[in-house]
This record gives sequence, structure tokens and C-alpha cells, in this order.
Amino acid sequence: MNIASVEDDLDQARLIKQILEQAGHDCTLFATGKELLSRLPRDHAFDMVLVDWELPDISGLDVVRWIRANLGYTLPVIFLTSRTLEEDLVAGLQAGADDYISKPIRAGELIARSEAMLRRLKPAAQHEPPFDCGAYHIDPSANAILLNGRKAELAPKEYELALLLFRNPGRLFSRDVLSSSVWNRDIPPTSRTIDTHLSNIRRKLQLRPEHGVRLNASYALGYRLELTNTSPASDT
Repeated sequence: MNIASVEDDLDQARLIKQILEQAGHDCTLFATGKELLSRLPRDHAFDMVLVDWELPDISGLDVVRWIRANLGYTLPVIFLTSRTLEEDLVAGLQAGADDYISKPIRAGELIARSEAMLRRLKPAAQHEPPFDCGAYHIDPSANAILLNGRKAELAPKEYELALLLFRNPGRLFSRDVLSSSVWNRDIPPTSRTIDTHLSNIRRKLQLRPEHGVRLNASYALGYRLELTNTSPASDT
């Protein structure tokens, strides 16, 4: 996997590169956000981007927003941050980041999170045939969910979460099951990570009864995608 990392601290940058290359990945380092962004439009070789929150020229949030606005949601982005406040982490996810890693960086965690992204890029279910759910057409081999023929623009983790729900209509998922299935880690009960992603897919996919589905969310019980008796509305 070819990974781009933007980090202005030289020691941290070298550590990231060393960890990833020892795990068999390629890593290209950038010292500023603008340097990275100048390369991305003409260099499509990167499989993932690691973004430090605090950069000397522009903020990591602005880097992520630019990537999502100009390159869409197919390029996975992970924040590296020493920030621990929940509102900061939620802001990062809402800007379009797929995940975050807290500093100081731990080699095992960095490799595990990066390779989890690699598994998303090359899913084991790539030969799963397309299927329909309500007004939605889901094509796992293309990582695509279409509503009335129009592809929804989803971040990678939003897509994984939506795919899990569409594969299992009527099944109640606890927060623990969602966090282990989609994020490959435990997410504290106080975190809004899951709720933020569910809110995003509800909005982006227009999960409403007129489209044949309803997303029921209960903080105490869990989350379930239910099929409704309403005939899917045509988009005319």
C-alpha cells in the first residue's frame, strides 16, 4: 500500500515512515498541507492519506475538507492527533476523516488501522453479487450504493456501516458489534463516532419510509435498519 503522510515534525515523520515501511508499505512524506494538496490531483498512486491535525500552513481539517471536495470519498483519510476532546474528534469525522489515531503514535495501532483500510480497499466480499433493498441498489464489488439509480457519495466508514445494515435488514446491532465490525476497535460509550456516522448515512442515503427503509436508533438498545411496507418512491 502506498501511503501519503503529512507531518511537519521531522522526528514524527521519520517514525511514521519507518513503522509503515517495516510493515511492507510505501510512505511518501510531506511537511505542509499545501505540499500534499499540490501532489494529490496529479498523483493518483496513493491508497491512503495520514494527516496531522496541526500543520504550519493550513489546518488538517482544511486538508481533509479539500480532499473530500475535490477528490470525493474514495481516498481513505486518517487523522493523527494529540487532541482528545470529543468535539474535536467529531469535527474531524464530520470534515470527512474516516478514522483517527491518538498521539503518541504506537506502531501496532498505526499498522493495524492502516491495514484495516487496505482490507476495505480489497474486501473479501468483492465477488458478492449486487442486491436490492427498498429503493436502493447495492453493488459490493464496486463499493457503491445507489438510490433510484444515483450513487451516494459516502466516506469509506459510512459505506461500510451502510453496507452492514443493508446486508442485515431487521437485525439489531449493538454499539459494541458496530464498533468491532466497522472500526475494528472498541469505541467508548461516551463517543459520538457511531452516532455521527449514522446521522451522515441517514442524510446522504435519505433513509426514509418512502424509500422502503427506516433506520431506528436507540442509544440503549442498538441500531436497526427496518424494511417498511411503503413502496419505494420513484425519483421523477
